[in-house]
Formats: sequence, C-alpha cells, structure tokens
Amino acid sequence: MIEEKDFSGREDLLKLDRQLCFALYSGARGIIRMYRPILEKLNITYPQYLVLLVLWEHGQMNVRDLGEKLFLDSGTLTPLLKRMERQGIVSRERSIKDERTVLIGLTDKGRKMKEDALSIPFQLAKDLDIDQKEYETLMVALKRLIAKMNL
Repeated sequence: MIEEKDFSGREDLLKLDRQLCFALYSGARGIIRMYRPILEKLNITYPQYLVLLVLWEHGQMNVRDLGEKLFLDSGTLTPLLKRMERQGIVSRERSIKDERTVLIGLTDKGRKMKEDALSIPFQLAKDLDIDQKEYETLMVALKRLIAKMNL
C-alpha cells in the first residue's frame, strides 16, 4: 500500500511527465490519432467505431444504455447516431413499448462492416510495434486501473 510519507519531499512528483493523469490523457489522444487513418478506410470516426463495437457485441439497444456503456450523455450521442443513420450504418426507431425510448440497431451495412473491422486491433498493435502478450498486458493493467476508479 502506498502511503503519503512515500511522497513527502519529492518535488519531482509535480513534474508533468510524472503525472498519471497526463500520461493517460496524452496516451488516449495518441491512440485515437493512430486509429484515425485505420478508420478512414471504413469511412467512420473513432466515436462511431465505439458505437459499432457496442452494437456488434450487444445488438439493438436504447440510447440511454448505449450512452452508459460509452460514458457519453445523450446530448453527445444523439448527433453522432443521427449522422450514422444518415450514413446508413444504424437505424433509430421508437420503442413500441415506450415511444419516449429510441432504439438503436445495426443496418445490413453496419453488420457487414464488422468483417472489415476485424483487422483493426491487429493493425493498431502492428502500428504500435507490440506483440499479443504486450497488448494483453496493457489491457489487463488498464482494466484494473479503470475498475479501481469505479467506472
């Protein structure tokens, strides 16, 4: 267990490159930048890719549940979903049970994109020059950190 005394008198801990928050922030920005050219081949953005990942895994779902999985509010998600609907990737329809609920599902085009997307994790690992073991080690460490944040 880390204790505060382990950090006392260590002004170097206040350097930007020693901050966990900055490492995660700059790492996330860098990874998203690396995804861009890969996703351009599918004519989608990174947030659209995340929506597709959830729908490929879980199938049709309402906007609220989709937003919870992606940590996005409906104000951010709705314009994104409307754009995807115009592209013919997803469908948006009102629930028969409760017309206040909007259901998001994949179109045939959206389902077919999954096959092309199968190479994306491999391409990213290749671009990062990491092997499968490094990839999995990173995922385990990041998931453990996320779990500790109660997200």
